[in-house]
Amino acid sequence: MRLRSEAAGTGAVRHPVFARYYARVSVGADARLGFAGVRGRLLAGLSGRVIEVGAGNGLNFARYPASVAQVVAVEPEPLLGRLARESARRAPVPVDVVPGAAEALPVESGAFDAVVLSLVLCSVRDVARALEEARRVLRPGGQVRFFEHGRGGGPAMRLTQRALDRTVWPALAGGCHLARDPVAALRRAGFELGPYRGLSLPERGPRLPASYCVLGTAWRQGGTPDAS
Repeated sequence: MRLRSEAAGTGAVRHPVFARYYARVSVGADARLGFAGVRGRLLAGLSGRVIEVGAGNGLNFARYPASVAQVVAVEPEPLLGRLARESARRAPVPVDVVPGAAEALPVESGAFDAVVLSLVLCSVRDVARALEEARRVLRPGGQVRFFEHGRGGGPAMRLTQRALDRTVWPALAGGCHLARDPVAALRRAGFELGPYRGLSLPERGPRLPASYCVLGTAWRQGGTPDAS
């Protein structure tokens, strides 16, 4: 049994145990733990061409508004990619699922009106590079919609998050890290932060190391798209 990721060709990663677990648990989390409503708020009002980075098993697809002309969904994990393609067939808008990594998106520069980041920055290998790619593929003035979890709570919780990141958590959770700060990362990458808010998921019950989430919008400032 492999718990750590292994290379599977350019841009691909394999987390076979975690992918099976995530595919089961994520559906229940949407139904019972408040994730479904957050996904709806994440995607509300989008239009034009959208690229979703790290689409997982495609739980966002059903919630894209009709004003979206096309979604290109990038997913590097083969099992989750297969499940995402099944979800794409039921989506209300056209969705093309393609393999690839957040750090090397397989699309042209300046081609999208919006980038969707949904519970993905915790697990990418290089957050700075992934956000550089998000800037590259956005048209000037395009937006990033983000729903991410990361660092939160008081000193004891943050110490716990860091300790888990240094030990068992990434190996058990598909490369996930608990103590990253997605808002700070977006700011460092040169995005203009729009409205965002913290939230705790699950909505009821004790707060866990992965409970501290943020939902919001950031903008790619004007100018020419970054070179590919």
